Amino acid sequence: MNKKLWFLLMLLSLPAQAEPDALVQAVQMPAWLQRGDSMRPLRAGLALQNGDRLVTGANARIYVQAADGSTVKLGEKASLTLDGLSRQPADPSIFRAVLDVAKGAFRFTTASIAKLKGRDVTVRVAGATVGIRGTDVWGKDGEEQGVVCLIEGKIDVTGVDNKRFVMDQPLSFYKMPKGAAPLPVAPVDAEQLGKWATETDIAQPAAQAGGKWKVDLLTAADQASALAAYDQWRNAGYDVQLQPVAQEGGWLYTLQIRQLPNRTEAERLATRLKGNLGAENPSASR
Repeated sequence: MNKKLWFLLMLLSLPAQAEPDALVQAVQMPAWLQRGDSMRPLRAGLALQNGDRLVTGANARIYVQAADGSTVKLGEKASLTLDGLSRQPADPSIFRAVLDVAKGAFRFTTASIAKLKGRDVTVRVAGATVGIRGTDVWGKDGEEQGVVCLIEGKIDVTGVDNKRFVMDQPLSFYKMPKGAAPLPVAPVDAEQLGKWATETDIAQPAAQAGGKWKVDLLTAADQASALAAYDQWRNAGYDVQLQPVAQEGGWLYTLQIRQLPNRTEAERLATRLKGNLGAENPSASR
C-alpha cells in the first residue's frame, strides 16, 4: 500500500476529539490557571478540566466558552473553580457544571441561539447558591457584600440564610452585606447595571483563541537571560513564549505574547506593556 495513503487511512481511523466542556476564549492578562499543584499563566484556547481554578490579577478579565454555547466572564482579582463539568452519555444535550466563585465578579451569559440548548449550571457566590437553566446573570463576592443580579431569564437562589426563592423578574438583584442579613430582591437601574457589566467585560487588549498577531517584548542575546525573563513574565501572569532566532555566531531569543486578534490590539498591548519587566521597546508583528 502506498505509504501516503496508509497514513491518511490511519488518520481517518483515529477517534474524533470530543468538543471540550469548557474552553478559554479570551484572556486579558495577567491571569493564571491552577491545575492540581501547578500554577501557570492562562492561555487562550486552552481546554479546561474539572477542578481547574482560574485566577485574575489587577485589571484582568477572562472569557470561557462552555459547551452549551454560553460564556462565563470573570473580572479582575477574582477566583473561579470549575467542577462537575459533564455531558451525560444518556443525554449529551444537557450541559452540567458547578462554578465556584471564591471572590470577584462573574457573568454567565447565553447567546440567543444557545438558549435552546439544555443546561444545569450551579453558581456558588458569596455564600449563595444559584441554579441556572438558561439566562443572563451577574454576580460578585466583594469585600463588603455579595451580589446576584438577574439580567434576563430565571434563576433559583438559596441565600446565605439558607432560604430558597426564585428570581424571575429581569433587572433585579439580591444583595448580601457581609456580617448582616441579606436584603430583599430589588430592581436594578440601568446605570448600576452598566457599572457592573464593565467589571467583567474585556476592554483592554486580550489574547484570543486563534489570534495571529503577537507582541515582541524583548530580545536577549544569551539563553540564561532569556529564560530569566521568561520566568519573570510567566510568574507575573503573562502567557509568554520564547522564539529563538539563529544569528551568525550564535542565537537571539525573543520573548513574545501571541494570539492577539489584530494589529490594533497588538499595538495597544505593546504600548501598555512598555517599560514593564525589562520590555523597553515592545513591538507588534504578525
